[in-house]
Amino acid sequence: MEHAPGGPGDQTPPQPQSTPVCYRHPGRETGIRCIRCERPICGDCMVSASVGFQCPECVRGGSGTGHAPAANRPRTLAGGAVAADPHLFTKILIGINVAVFIAVQAHSSLLNDLVLIGRWPPAPFAPQEGVAQGDWYRMVSSMFAHQEYWHIGFNMLSLWFLGGPLEAALGRARYLALYLVSGLAGSALTYLLADPSQATLGASGAIFGLFGATAALVRRLNADMRPVIALLVINLILTFGWANIAWQAHIGGLVAGVVVGFAMLHAPRERRTLVQYGSCALVLVVVVGLTLLRTAQLT
Repeated sequence: MEHAPGGPGDQTPPQPQSTPVCYRHPGRETGIRCIRCERPICGDCMVSASVGFQCPECVRGGSGTGHAPAANRPRTLAGGAVAADPHLFTKILIGINVAVFIAVQAHSSLLNDLVLIGRWPPAPFAPQEGVAQGDWYRMVSSMFAHQEYWHIGFNMLSLWFLGGPLEAALGRARYLALYLVSGLAGSALTYLLADPSQATLGASGAIFGLFGATAALVRRLNADMRPVIALLVINLILTFGWANIAWQAHIGGLVAGVVVGFAMLHAPRERRTLVQYGSCALVLVVVVGLTLLRTAQLT
């Protein structure tokens, strides 16, 4: 006797239930569901709420429970986003410096267009070029210019050993802001105090800014400050004891690095972004003020 399909005698085994997958990442299986829309979500999508987890879409358009989707992302010591390659910008900066150095070695006349010079030619001749004549770009271009092999070698080694840990601690955006602001501060002090007809290379200003920020990082970590102080003292002795070194760029960059570094790493959490980028803006205001003052003196 045959049984009718679906009848009591049907012994077809039940099909196993498939594991739910994240609605935003179909390739990821998950056992977690959003407490509001009940859609399955993976670990990267779930956002902590007062009870359970929510998906990013419900957080963005919901009633205010839970946190923003970025709230649970890992952060650096200074509050920046943690990157897959924490030394990427350090590598890029080294690459820019090396590329400019190679270009200068290939075409030595290029250096004349990159160096920081206040006014050229000197009096009594009518000036034709220089920052005072509108070549504002020299404040930046000199930050990446080197002429001697020992100069770029020392600076790039310092950039690698100091910049890597700082980039990891600050995050990319804050680290780049520190580097550029320190370099500009070194250029501004050089422009203000140095002989306006003396061409200078200001790459070391940004490097000394990293020295200053490293001191702030060591202090933040409550580590031993003596090695950093000893290294800084040695570099300052070389700065003032070695001929043909633009000490103004070193001091300007160092002061800016200390100010910005401490603001980045010691800012109160509730006003962290305001203090961090506010300190950069304050240093830039000083840089612009010194530049305008010196330009008025030379014109």
